[in-house]
Amino acid sequence: MSNNIFDSSGMTEDFLMCEDGEVKINDLQKRLFDFAVKIIRVIRKLPKGKEYDVISYQLIKASTSAGANYEESQGAVSRPDFTNKIGISLKEMRESNYWVRLIEATTAENQEWKEIRKESVELMNILGSIYSKTSIKR
Repeated sequence: MSNNIFDSSGMTEDFLMCEDGEVKINDLQKRLFDFAVKIIRVIRKLPKGKEYDVISYQLIKASTSAGANYEESQGAVSRPDFTNKIGISLKEMRESNYWVRLIEATTAENQEWKEIRKESVELMNILGSIYSKTSIKR
């Protein structure tokens, strides 16, 4: 059972009520949000230039869209609606991974970008698993 809980700032976080009565945050939701925040923060450190402006813009759009579409999937009105939103989230994460790899290939070696790439692969795998389990086999 999913619940919205307001914190002192008025923001909501979705939590899952487990069978034992424990309340746990939706881990994937948190990871996607944290991924987008990390992207925004690390992009600020990129060199200045037209090429990085374009890459930064595209990466911010894709990474934030992955989380936003996952959020929308949590309010889906049907299984096909849920699957569609998860599919979009997966596509956006794949695009994010592309831009991260491009940054890695064109900048000095940086551990932060390696960690971001690793997280993007893990998120793609999770979203891909959800998508394959919920999509209609053709």
